[in-house]
Amino acid sequence: MTRRRPVYHPTADELLTELGRLTAQALEQAELQQARVELAEALQRELLPSALPQLPGLRTAARYAPARHGLSVGGDWYDGFPLPDGSLAFSLGDVQGHDVEAAAFMGQVRVGLRAVATSTADPGEVLSRANELLLSLDSRLFATCSFLRYDPATRELAHARAGHVPPVWATADGCWGHCADDGGLPLGVLAGERYPVTRRRLSGTGAFVLVTDGVIEGPAFPIEAGLAQVAAVVRERVTADPGELAGEVLRVADLTGHTDDAAVLVLRHDE
Repeated sequence: MTRRRPVYHPTADELLTELGRLTAQALEQAELQQARVELAEALQRELLPSALPQLPGLRTAARYAPARHGLSVGGDWYDGFPLPDGSLAFSLGDVQGHDVEAAAFMGQVRVGLRAVATSTADPGEVLSRANELLLSLDSRLFATCSFLRYDPATRELAHARAGHVPPVWATADGCWGHCADDGGLPLGVLAGERYPVTRRRLSGTGAFVLVTDGVIEGPAFPIEAGLAQVAAVVRERVTADPGELAGEVLRVADLTGHTDDAAVLVLRHDE
C-alpha cells in the first residue's frame, strides 16, 4: 500500500514573497537592458560625424532616427570626409545585429573604410579591402554598405554597394531612377569578394539619396514599396535644401512601421 504525500499549498505570505522576488528580478533585468540601450545610443551618437563636407555645387545632409522600441539601436551609420586628392568620400550602412556590440562594430567599419579610402580612389577597391579587414577581426557580425567618391574636377560620382539597398536619384528636369546596379555581398561575409563600381556625372540640379533599410522596410511595407515612396519624395522635393529633403525622406519610415534604426544621406548638386 503506497502512501500519498500530502499536497502542499503555499500560504498567501509565501506567494507574495515569491511574487516580490520575481518582480525584483524582472526589474533588474529591465534596468540592465535599458542601461545597455542607453550605452549603445550614446556610443552611436559619438561615432556619427557632427558635420559632413560640402563643396561649391555639392551640398550634403544626413538624418538618423533610433529604433522605435529601444532594442534595435546601434547598427546604422553615415559618414563623409575629404580624401587626399581633393575628392570627397561618403558611406552609409547598417550592421547586422543590435545593441552595444553592433554599435562598436559599426565604429570599426566606419574607421576601416576611412583608413582604406586614403590609399585607393576606387570605391569597389575600398569595399574589397574593408571586407578583408573586417574578416581579419573574426567577428560574427557583418554590415551592408554603400561607398561613394565624388570628384569635384569632373563632377563624377562613383558608387559601389556591399549588400545594401540601391540609392535613389532625381533631377530638376524630371528624370529619376534607382541605381539597381550589381553589388557584392555584405562586408565581413566572404573573403575575396569584388564590388562593381557605377559612375555617373552629376549635371544640372538634382539629388542623390542613400537610405538604410529601416527607412523603407517594415511590417507594413516591403522594400519595393518603401523605395517607391522614397523616389516619390525625392522627385517632389529635388530642389529643396538637403537637410529638408533628408528629413522628408526619413519620414517615409513612419509609413513602414519600422522598428529598426533608420538613416538617410543626401547629396544635392547644382551647376
